[in-house]
Amino acid sequence: MSSLATAPPRATTAPAGATPVNRIRGLGMTVDAALAALLTVAFGVVVFVATGGTDLGPNTWVQIALLVAGAGSVAALVFLRGAAGRPSHGVAAFALFAALAALSYLSIAWSVQPATSWLEADRTLSYLAAFGAAMALARLAPRRWPAITGAIAATTAIVCAYALLAKVFPATINAADTLGRLRVPFGYWNATGLMSALGLPACLWAGTRPATGRLLRSLTVPALAVLITTLVLSYSRGAVLAAVIGLGCWFALVPLRLRATLLLALGAVGGGIAALWALAHHAISHDNAALSARTSAGHTYGLVLLAVVILTAVAGFFAAGAMDRVALPASLRRRIGTALLICVALVPVVAVAGATASSRGLTGEVSHVWSELTSTTPSTGVGNNPGRLAQLSNSRPLYWREGLKVGEHSLLAGVGAGGFDTARTRYTTSPLVVAHAHSYAIETFADFGLIGIALSLALLIAWSAAVRRTLGIGRVDAEGAPERIGLITMLAIVVTYGVSSVIDWTWFIPGVTVPALVCAGWLAGRGPLIEASAMPGARRTGPLPLSRVAAAIGIVAATLIAAWFVWQPLHSSDQVTAAIGALTRGDAPAALADARGAAESDPLSLDPLWELSAIYSALGNSSSSRAELVKATQIQPANAQAWQQLGSFDLQGHHPKLATSELQRALQLDRTSTLTAQLLNQAQNAL
Repeated sequence: MSSLATAPPRATTAPAGATPVNRIRGLGMTVDAALAALLTVAFGVVVFVATGGTDLGPNTWVQIALLVAGAGSVAALVFLRGAAGRPSHGVAAFALFAALAALSYLSIAWSVQPATSWLEADRTLSYLAAFGAAMALARLAPRRWPAITGAIAATTAIVCAYALLAKVFPATINAADTLGRLRVPFGYWNATGLMSALGLPACLWAGTRPATGRLLRSLTVPALAVLITTLVLSYSRGAVLAAVIGLGCWFALVPLRLRATLLLALGAVGGGIAALWALAHHAISHDNAALSARTSAGHTYGLVLLAVVILTAVAGFFAAGAMDRVALPASLRRRIGTALLICVALVPVVAVAGATASSRGLTGEVSHVWSELTSTTPSTGVGNNPGRLAQLSNSRPLYWREGLKVGEHSLLAGVGAGGFDTARTRYTTSPLVVAHAHSYAIETFADFGLIGIALSLALLIAWSAAVRRTLGIGRVDAEGAPERIGLITMLAIVVTYGVSSVIDWTWFIPGVTVPALVCAGWLAGRGPLIEASAMPGARRTGPLPLSRVAAAIGIVAATLIAAWFVWQPLHSSDQVTAAIGALTRGDAPAALADARGAAESDPLSLDPLWELSAIYSALGNSSSSRAELVKATQIQPANAQAWQQLGSFDLQGHHPKLATSELQRALQLDRTSTLTAQLLNQAQNAL
């Protein structure tokens, strides 16, 4: 256990692992501060532009930006001769990540939904670029690690503050959302909760780091209060679990536990007050409240939040001062640490005692809990109200069962990237609309089969081995180094994200995935701290070999090709929109040209074909209209919507025999569609 407030001794030389303080001339700020500000803006752009990861336009541009950033970082590394002689730490992990991206593209060939597979492959490629950029930066500027963690702390605090402002000013920020759960800016409450969970280790690091100024350390307490308030108001049980495990990882490995406990306790008091006030007011915490009621309660809540921020900032200021001045005796530190450990150990003891004293008894209570957690028919009593935080029933067992069923029927290679959404309807009659399996492992099994599972497991093992080399787990000589503590904080962030990914579709949301991948890439690429402690950032000396110039040019060319490829689905979508506009104006030639261009840009998508069919129908060319629908069934023969469109067309064209066959095929592929069943009934009655 470390001291609660032992001031670090003044040293004439920088301690091992310390970050050099380099100031930028004319700006009055350190390199770390400038880089942290730049990364905060970058992370913020990903969050607020990509949001939930479902809007094609914004996400395409975010993916292209990540590709450019990744290529730029790698090209810079190639240009610097100093990197040539250093070991290639993390290369195995990067290669396996690249293989996963390649598998995503290859799966288009056998995918049940090739257009979606293309989009998901583009997403994976952009994630690879973010991972690679962090690896390259770790090689280029290994001492700039505080900027990464500081940027994540700042980003999460800003995003969560914005989320709370949606409750304060609902008419301005979130007028159309009548749900009580906090879900901006992602549109998904679990992502908002996870964002707050990712920030907790980073804020604790910033608040306990001796090199951080007193004012900044003071601000970490209100930041923690904001994060905890957001975590509670998201009603996300998965995010709470991820936060607890991530913080447990941080506290287990970082030797600043008592300092962090003080800051976390102060932040928890502030966050608890703000969260409890919100939960006590129906207009803020429950669904379907009138906008006027939400606005009135929100303005009052804004005053409560302001008071909490001010009071926690003052408390943080005094706590930071105490940590600088007060030195507790070692015996007292041990007693405090022992008391805290006892309190933590008593939690499961109290839980077991409560279960034993319940009407079901210990074994009955355990059986009941297990049944609630694994039931594929969750209780209808679980809603979007605050009470869900204390309930165990959930829909994930149903999603996971469907994902396993899809994977079992395509055991080796799966149904293609993003294919779970299309394939699951063959095996279920559940009316729930489920786009993802709510688990990275199960989604991977469904989409890529055993090949994807083996590749992902190999990637995890390679990355874990690289992180073990970086942190030197088991070596005492780097135990107290500031850099090691910072990198452990990155590890805690990755662990928090990983826990969430096990039980949710976190992977598909760039705003929470990119920061975690940056931490993961930095940890893999940094290399052993002892080995690299004396190494400066990579620098180029002497003339640049032609081989490096050629390599850099190749990187730029590959990036341009990849960016063009990523842009094609968006270009096709824009052309479809233009075709619809032209048809609305009565300009059939322009509509045909735009729709044909859309089909050429994205030959895997059905939208251009359906639009071409509509245009030909408007022109009275029934045979060409039907031909486009037939082509759709040939491009995506496993997609129920393609057969439904063709069957509906033939039914309207008074060809019930053809329609019956086509609609039967559609119903085989999608057992959940009531519309297909109705159309099939009409076709059979018309025979």
